[in-house]
Order: sequence, then C-alpha cells, then structure tokens
Amino acid sequence: MNAVPARLAAIALLAASPLALAACGGDDDSPKASVSTQSSGSGSVTAIPDIQSDSGSQKGLAIDPRTIYTRLGGGVVTIIAAGATNTDAGGLGSGFVISDKGEIVTNAHVVSLGEKATSPVAKRVFVRFADRNQVAAKVVGTDRFNDVAVLKIDPKDLDLVKLRFAGPEDAHVGDPVVAIGSPFGEEQSVSEGVISALDRSIRSTSGFDTVDAIQTDAAINRGNSGGPLLDARGRVIGINSQIETSSGDGSGVGFAISAKTVERAIEQIRGTGKAKYPYLGVSTVGVYPQLAKEFDLGTDSGAWIQDIPKGGPGDDAGLRGPSGPARAFQVSSFAPGGDVIVGIDDQPVKTSTDVAEVVQGFKPGQTVTMKIFRGGKERDVKVKLGTRPAVAPKG
Repeated sequence: MNAVPARLAAIALLAASPLALAACGGDDDSPKASVSTQSSGSGSVTAIPDIQSDSGSQKGLAIDPRTIYTRLGGGVVTIIAAGATNTDAGGLGSGFVISDKGEIVTNAHVVSLGEKATSPVAKRVFVRFADRNQVAAKVVGTDRFNDVAVLKIDPKDLDLVKLRFAGPEDAHVGDPVVAIGSPFGEEQSVSEGVISALDRSIRSTSGFDTVDAIQTDAAINRGNSGGPLLDARGRVIGINSQIETSSGDGSGVGFAISAKTVERAIEQIRGTGKAKYPYLGVSTVGVYPQLAKEFDLGTDSGAWIQDIPKGGPGDDAGLRGPSGPARAFQVSSFAPGGDVIVGIDDQPVKTSTDVAEVVQGFKPGQTVTMKIFRGGKERDVKVKLGTRPAVAPKG
C-alpha cells in the first residue's frame, strides 16, 4: 500500500453550488467555557482555554467530541484552491486559525496545483468559515518538505476562533483524538479515534521523509488534509496530511504532521516565506541484530548507508556507501560495505528514522561529527551539512 495525500482534487466541487455548512454550536445545555475574546477591527478573536477533566490529568482523560466541536469547530475552515480561471483544476481541503492576525495553517499540497514538490501554488485561494463567511487568502509561504502552508486573511469583520498547539510531550499512543475537517467536501465533519503510533516516517512530495508523524485510526479522507487532529483538551497535536490506502479512501490508517514539526515550519515561513532544512545526503536502512550478524556490521543498531548521492555532503565528507551489489536477506535485499551511523554529535542513532530527526535539529552549513562503524570498527567523520534540495536526488 502507498501513502497518498488526503487531498480532494475534484473540480466538480469547486464548480458546484456552495456546500451547505453545518452550524457551529450546540444546544442550550452544551458545556460552557470561560473564553478570552479580543477585538480585531470590527471582528473578534476568541482564544479557547484547554478543556479540563474532573481528574485534571491527561492520563486516562476521556474525550468529548461534542464539547470539542462546540468550542473549537468555529476555528476549523475549508480551503478552496483554484488556478487563474474557474476552469483551472484546483482542490479543496481543510485548515484552522492559529493567530489573531488572521493566520491559517493547512497542508502545502492543499494550496498547490499538482502533487509534485515543484507544482505551482494556486493563483486563487479562499477560506470558508463555519459561519458561512468566505474570504480571499494570501499564501504566505509553504514548506513542501513537511507539507505545511501558512495563509493570511484580513480578520476585519470576522469572528475568529484561535486553536492552540500541544507540546511534544502531550501525545501518547492510545490517547483519544478528534479530527475536524471537510472529507469529500462534507464541511465541519468530526471523527474520533486514538493515536495508533508515534514517530512514524512518511514520504513527502519532495521525496524526503517527514519524520515524527502521528498515526491515527480516526477517519481521515480526501478533504481532511490540513485540518487539525485534536487531543482531549482541544489542543492541536498535528495536521492531518496522508492516508495509507489501496482504494484511495481512508481505511483506518491516517497520518498527521506533528505539532512540533508544524510549529518549526510556521516559524520559518513567517520569517522568509519558505522553509530550509539541513541536508546530509545519505539513504539508510535500520539495523537489527540478525542483519548485523549476516553482514558483519559490528553493531546491532544504527542506520546502515545504502546510497550516497554523488557530490552531496556525505559523499564530500568521505562517508562510504555500498561496495558491492545487493543480495537478498530474509524478505529484502541489502548492499554490503556501507558505513553504519550510530551517533551524530553525541546524539544516539538507533534506527534509520533517527538520522533525519537528529539532523533536522541543526542548520544548513553547520559541521557535525558522525559516529560510524566501518568494517566493524568505530570511527568519527566530520560532515558539513548542506541545504536540502527541492527534490531528493538519486544516487
């Protein structure tokens, strides 16, 4: 099965009559919350406090989708992207308000005219709110590596509900979650599930992996892209981005870009309109004891280099890739002879995913010390990190 963007790219929806919007709110007996409201021109911005439980603890906290939707649904929007004319192909996805300045975050692929890293940004983007207001938006910038985009609208005359991000320590496997978005164009839809796994690695349109992704069984379908995945306290723990499917529809395996990764992308986009990340220039596989024994790697954990693009930072620094043709072992094939990375600047590397996670914490141009095993012996190699290219190169 392949992970594909959870994008609704149906021009029929864009050309059809405006979709009916579900009312945002609840019955008179809906739980009430103390909120903070600030004036923004002639509109307002409402900051919703964390939803609390009787125990006051996240551990074992039951989730209340109705309360979350009632308080926060107004902060979730539908994103409509189109080309220069009404006949140009476009897409429809989701997003949510993140600031009182009218900033909205969504997936980069929602506002892109195509599924490639080099696809142009939509000429026209509109944001539709739960209260039926629909306004034009400017694309401030995108991070194609982590599938994040920041939009800006004029908050004047709008009543905005601002969502808040959770911290990286707030997500745990088994925690209940709620997704809000516009699957198949059905706006303001709510689904419930749990965090199925953390620290997943998913492939971006650039060909590079997005690490630290969250896996969930909450129903995620085309059109949910860019919408929030919320915890029991109503905090955003991630942006719904991909589904793993054999049919094109959701099948119980969805992926969200983690709040930590999204916030890092937002900070860069606010500053320069784009995101830059360091580039090591290696392709690796994770080491496990049986693999280590079969190929005499000298360590039973780490990231084994299977490819080094020519002229990349790793190649320039003298890291070694395979020295011979691949041969079968168990259910895969592996090329012998490459270095095994076990540490980067005193940070341990135990799996292939660890390499991207650790390197992401540095800046382009910085020099790091790679601790490797070569020929069964440990040594250090200094590597000056480059800037990640728009599309992952081939070795």
